[in-house]
Amino acid sequence: MVDILPLSSFPSYINLLPSVQTCNITNLPENYFLKYYLYHALTWPQLSFVAVVRPKGGYGNGRGYDHSYPKVVGYVLAKMEEEPSDGMAHGHITSLSVMRTHRRLGIAERLMRMSQRAMAESHRAHYVSLHVRVSNNAALRLYRDTLGFEVEKIESKYYADGEDAYAMHLDLKSMWLDWTEVDKEDAAAAAAAAAEEKKDGDDEHADEGEPVGDLGKNGEDKEKEKMVRVKVGRGLGVGDLVERNESAAR
Repeated sequence: MVDILPLSSFPSYINLLPSVQTCNITNLPENYFLKYYLYHALTWPQLSFVAVVRPKGGYGNGRGYDHSYPKVVGYVLAKMEEEPSDGMAHGHITSLSVMRTHRRLGIAERLMRMSQRAMAESHRAHYVSLHVRVSNNAALRLYRDTLGFEVEKIESKYYADGEDAYAMHLDLKSMWLDWTEVDKEDAAAAAAAAAEEKKDGDDEHADEGEPVGDLGKNGEDKEKEKMVRVKVGRGLGVGDLVERNESAAR
């Protein structure tokens, strides 16, 4: 089973960079220093992907995570152009390679489509560009016939050995996310949550009944209560009893 994973996914696959470099050296004449792969992975972590074969025991075997190194069988190394000459944000495919043992399985197409979608969704890239040797018919069939890239121009002696390159590009605006509906849904959810919170606040003291004792009574109510107590006391003769006691004392 071949998995396509972000090069910077968790658990980190950065430690697979030497294997990615080996895949590059094995299949392509254009090679790079290891720090160049690391630069891509750290600067644009969403855009580069690696194709790996799962360990025989799987990633999880019921006894915790299996830390066996998966086998790298392909990769796509991608970036965003930092200073686009046309002023439009766009991505660029730096390198794509699949080991010969795993070709004709659609891995290269999957790698490319995932990188393209990441460019459009994460960076709102207008298009993606790449270069390919004019003699690389297999790559041309993938880029032009399967993925829909168009040849923009031919760059003479682009490669170190003097071979020309097709400069190709693919429009990505159709992959942009429409945030209008998402924003509407978020606003509706926030309004519903606020209404529910207000309702809970109104109902919080609904079953507590009438105030008990002096709680909630104003000054006039307390004064009336004093007057009632005095009248009741005199009605029972308490006032006269106090006066007689005082006269006896004198």
